[in-house]
Amino acid sequence: MTGPLAGYKVIELAGIGPAPMCAMMLSDMGAEVVRVDRLADAGLGIAMPKKYNFLGRGRKSIAIDLKNPDGIEALLKLIDGADCVLEGFRPGVMERLGMGPDVCLERNPKLVYARVTGWGQEGPLSKCAGHDLNYIALSGALHAIGRSNDEPPTPPLNLVGDFGGGTMFVLTGILAALLEVKSSGLGQVVDAGMVDGALSLMTSIYGMHAGGVQSDERASNILDSGSHFYNTYETKDGRYVSIGSIETKFYAELLEKMGIEPDSMAPQMERESWPAMKEKLKALFLTKTRGEWCAIMDNTDICFAPVLTLEEAPDYPHNKERDAFVEVEGVMHPAPAPRFSRTPSSIKGPAPKTGVHTEEVLTAWGISNDEISTLRAGGAIK
Repeated sequence: MTGPLAGYKVIELAGIGPAPMCAMMLSDMGAEVVRVDRLADAGLGIAMPKKYNFLGRGRKSIAIDLKNPDGIEALLKLIDGADCVLEGFRPGVMERLGMGPDVCLERNPKLVYARVTGWGQEGPLSKCAGHDLNYIALSGALHAIGRSNDEPPTPPLNLVGDFGGGTMFVLTGILAALLEVKSSGLGQVVDAGMVDGALSLMTSIYGMHAGGVQSDERASNILDSGSHFYNTYETKDGRYVSIGSIETKFYAELLEKMGIEPDSMAPQMERESWPAMKEKLKALFLTKTRGEWCAIMDNTDICFAPVLTLEEAPDYPHNKERDAFVEVEGVMHPAPAPRFSRTPSSIKGPAPKTGVHTEEVLTAWGISNDEISTLRAGGAIK
């Protein structure tokens, strides 16, 4: 087993969104991750084969009835030998099951108990249902994303709340807490609320707003499509390119490569002129195909890239040279990130079938054959 987390053991309580992605990344980085599934696979609400559940890759699955006291006790025995528990239930669920952090940390004082939720563990909304879109709405991030103040804000997939504000912050918390255990010998609870994470991601934008640089009016700012030099443009063949020529020297190169005389343009940061300059660039980009613009702008300091589709990205030369996609059972996955020079991450395989590793994991983690037989006879395990 390779990766910087080789030797660490993680128990993942089944969920969707940020917790599975965090577990995927921990597995990619070498941790042994055991996913606890329901006896009857609830799935993701999306009908697709397991091998396409990329977030479920790289770990083992055990199926335990968490309403069965014997099942709870068996899981607590596994937690006794774990370095981390990762759960994404609403606040109070783990406590009602008898597996809250107080219980688990009393049994295993070195345990890192990581909890990722939408609203956080406390607050008026903490026990309410929600999704990525709701969490980033409360953070101010959603309001800031869109091409017009006359149109509704644009949902940015579920990248900002689930995976930015959720996964990346609970992962950071886990890694920091595991590091701290080495000095203190004590574990702790990591409370990762997606609203908190999304707010943290917005730190620089809130700073710009406080400094009078960022307006609450969508599509009037540098980074939200308001400017002509940080935007996407359609090309002659109906495809798109992106430019991010914010710095003066990069902007000068953009104008040069597009054949625009600098004196024919208003000053770059003259906001009232941005709409007219956007129209000028829009018309120019429509005169050539995306490939033609790539030939002109690739390998320059314009801050340029073609807008690739999901089909195109795996075959793009830069991505291919860096092995940015990895084939797993005939399906291309985004490769593990970040990259390590001495202890490389790796994908251990596709998402497993529910409960396929139950007996294997229980045995390896110290549960006797007689106990396993009793658990199966009582319906606590699959």
